[in-house]
Amino acid sequence: MTSMTSVTEVPAEETTDFDVIIIGAGLSGIGSGVRLQRDCPGTRYAILERREAIGGTWDIFRYPGIRSDSDMHTLGYDFKPWSAEKAIADGPAIRGYVNETADEYGVREHIRFQHKLTAADWNSTTNQWYLTVETAAGIAQYRCTMLLMCAGYYSYDAGYQPDFPGKASFAGTWVHPQFWPKDLDYSGKKVVVVGSGATAMTLVPNMAQSAAKVTMLQRSPTYVISRPSVDAGANWLRRHLPAKTAYAITRWRNTVWQQFFYGLSRVAPSVLRRSLLKKVRQELGDILDVEKHFTPHYNPWDQRLCLVPDDDLFQAIKAGRADVVTDHIDHIDADGIMLQSGEHLDADVIVSATGLNLVILGDAQFTIDGDVIDFSKEWTYKGMMCSNIPNMIQTFGYINASWTLRADLIAHWATRVIKHMQEKGYRKFTPRIPEQLANTMPKRLWIDDFSAGYMQRVLHLFPKQGDQHPWVNPQNFRKDRRMFRDEPLEDGALVFEKSASEAARAEPELRKAS
Repeated sequence: MTSMTSVTEVPAEETTDFDVIIIGAGLSGIGSGVRLQRDCPGTRYAILERREAIGGTWDIFRYPGIRSDSDMHTLGYDFKPWSAEKAIADGPAIRGYVNETADEYGVREHIRFQHKLTAADWNSTTNQWYLTVETAAGIAQYRCTMLLMCAGYYSYDAGYQPDFPGKASFAGTWVHPQFWPKDLDYSGKKVVVVGSGATAMTLVPNMAQSAAKVTMLQRSPTYVISRPSVDAGANWLRRHLPAKTAYAITRWRNTVWQQFFYGLSRVAPSVLRRSLLKKVRQELGDILDVEKHFTPHYNPWDQRLCLVPDDDLFQAIKAGRADVVTDHIDHIDADGIMLQSGEHLDADVIVSATGLNLVILGDAQFTIDGDVIDFSKEWTYKGMMCSNIPNMIQTFGYINASWTLRADLIAHWATRVIKHMQEKGYRKFTPRIPEQLANTMPKRLWIDDFSAGYMQRVLHLFPKQGDQHPWVNPQNFRKDRRMFRDEPLEDGALVFEKSASEAARAEPELRKAS
């Protein structure tokens, strides 16, 4: 096991040995805590949260207009109906929903705030994870049988920031949305938002309400889709049916729609492309060049679509409060941005909405008996475990639908495993891929067929997927639901063991199978 230095003396009454430890108290972590309490009562668990608050993304990001780009009937939990009028909710409403869930189900008392996981070592003798955790009081050590990683997928410490020539010469205010200043006053000022993703699409219409002018500067266009923020059908159902029934119907309808919409982009991208661009031309065709500013060079859903709720971006552009410029930055100067075309964008405030820095498993170091794990050399198991890594489950949602849909399924699968281990007396479960299959199966990226830069920058660090089940990451709710809920746990790939000695006996069988 890796050495632990400067370990804090933990009070005797404070437990550090658990059946399950969840890393992260955001949407996924709180949902997993509720699922443990509901399905596996008596399980000793803790949630370690590096910050001082619940909510994860929805507590970190505080920029103007922060909102979901998924409807809350699918981004919400399957066990707690979303009851607010707006289906496309803002950050404070989502943060309130997560906190309400934690209190309603008694999860908050299991959270240990200001606990940052820095290292985790699997001990094959005890069949436990030994965690090195930074706390406000120093370094502490925790132990658990199962580790649920719900820490999200991006760095909390820094957003993605390209190297803009001349940035230091800018005389105005430079902002990254991940670290929005509380006292930033942009009233009556000229603002340039660099980027064309969901953050930029949210910031522009919101800042335009009080800024003199907001310009969205993009290197290339993004597909946008307009939807009402209020789901009239869902609200009608809630008025006429029990809350849980209405929520279940709406959730089913929206997941079917999401899967149909994504499926259409794979089999008939030109049809979807025409439909998306038709709406933009209807709104903005007389004002700007839709081909230049809203027609990407890739097909729909090769990257995420950006939501424009209630046509807010279109309305801001039509009112003259916002503009879109498609060009490349030559350099930054004291007064704004010089473009490669020779045009200059004057700016008092520049917002660098250039994306996130992705990290693997909260950016902690993982080892087995002291040996560092190289995840890029392993295979994904159903998109939530990793070959040869025991008793650790990673929650990663959908890139083509609501995050929580998959987080709910993974949490449910984890409780199935816990109950199975309790019934059979198992201590360890590990995905094992036969050597012959590992040597012959085609290697694909962990997230396939998705060209977004924030993913492409780090996918080489993630485990790979193959073309044979269960060594795949489907990113398909219908397939995942069947995979997580219906398939037997002991499927020949997931090896369960009662003690460390059973692992040695399992190896010859695996070699024989290969």
